[in-house]
This record gives sequence, structure tokens and C-alpha cells, in this order.
Amino acid sequence: MKVALGVEYFGKNFHGWQIQKSVLRTVQSEVELALSQVANHQVRVFCSGRTDSGVHAVEQVIHFETNTNRTDRAWLFGGNVNLPKDVNFKWVKVVSDDFHARFSTVARSYKYKIHHNPVRSSLKADYFLWEPRPLNVDDMKEAAALLVGEHDFSCFRGSLCQAKSPIKTVEYLEIDSFEDELILNIKANAFLHHMVRNIVGTLLKIGRGEKDVEWMSFILASKDRKKAGPTAEPQGLYFMQAFYEEI
Repeated sequence: MKVALGVEYFGKNFHGWQIQKSVLRTVQSEVELALSQVANHQVRVFCSGRTDSGVHAVEQVIHFETNTNRTDRAWLFGGNVNLPKDVNFKWVKVVSDDFHARFSTVARSYKYKIHHNPVRSSLKADYFLWEPRPLNVDDMKEAAALLVGEHDFSCFRGSLCQAKSPIKTVEYLEIDSFEDELILNIKANAFLHHMVRNIVGTLLKIGRGEKDVEWMSFILASKDRKKAGPTAEPQGLYFMQAFYEEI
């Protein structure tokens, strides 16, 4: 039997999603331990998209295989009883044998939150990137629109990226303003390592007036990571959703 679950977590105190050889705390290690206690055997889970240290998830999708017969309620609530407060299961569903949390995805979406205010916020520090400087949001939106569609995103590709191809298709990249908050929403068929955070770092340079809007087209064509902006901090990034034909 193959079981899929939706997972929510607050990433601050995790060293990313993926389990590591060291004793560093990861989301995967906590999730596997909790499900193993319900299943009464060691469980290995696979996720829709690995996240880095400090990155949050609203609905990460995972799956595992088991011969243990439990109700959906038992997996959900039994699993949550064994999880720490900064990670929890949101839903459970038995899926077909050919379903795979990672390889069955047709698209993924992320959100990046920016606290745009001269004064820092203690309540937002773990959930937003703080940007105290003035920003031209219209320029940021114009530059963001240049990334929609199919492109070679090598200029936003992290050095540890293992993707076979840098060519991805961005369905939308939108920036919304709410009082002192900027929210960037992006959906694509797939993402490169650090792609969203590198895009944010580049857009911020344009927003501050350090670069013009046309610079975005220049660095995209260059395919050179060194020409783009810096990698934005992790706490503003949220893995929002993985999209499937089955679920």
C-alpha cells in the first residue's frame, strides 16, 4: 500500500528537509520517526520538493509504502501525536502504486514574503525577509514579468543543483503589496536549487534602483549565476503546493 500525506512545517529549527548522516535535525527524520511508530516498522518517505534550512512549507507532499493496515485517521492523528510542534500532517490519502511524490508532480508553487518597513518587526523576523530600504515595486513587477514562460534559468541556479536541465517553464510570477508586506508568488513546472531565492535577490536590486528593469533580460540571456543578484535569506520562503494529476 502506498500512502501520501500533506506536511506543514516551520523551518527555523530544521536543517532542511533531507535526512543527513550527521545528527542534525531535519524534517524528514522527524516525519519518518513519527510514521514508523504508527506503522510498527521503519518507514522511508519521499517528498515533492526538498527545502533548505530555514525554509517553511504550507503543504509539502510525501509518500511512503507499507503493509501495515491503518485508517487514514490513524495515520493522520497517530502521526501528529508523535511529531514536534513545528511540523504536522494536514491530510492523508491512499494513492495508486505508480504515484510518486516527486516524480509525479506536474508543477510546484512557492511564496516569498518581504517585510518592507524601515523598522524591523520581532513578530515577523522568522517569517519574512526584512527590507528597510525604499523599493520601486512597479519596476520589480515589470522585471518579474520577464521571467514568465520557458527560459534557461542558469543565472538563478545554485551551485549544488542536481537538475538535469536548467530550462524551466514559469506559469506565473506575481508580486502583491499589502501595507508593509510584499508577497511574491511563483508557479513553475519545476525549480532549480535556490532558484526562487536567487530571483528574489535579483528583484530586490532592481527595486532598490541599483539596477534597471532591462538588467533582468541581460542576466537571463547571460546564463551566468555570477551576474545575478545574491541569494535571499531562507526565512521568507514557503513551499506552497505540489500539483498532481492524481491528487
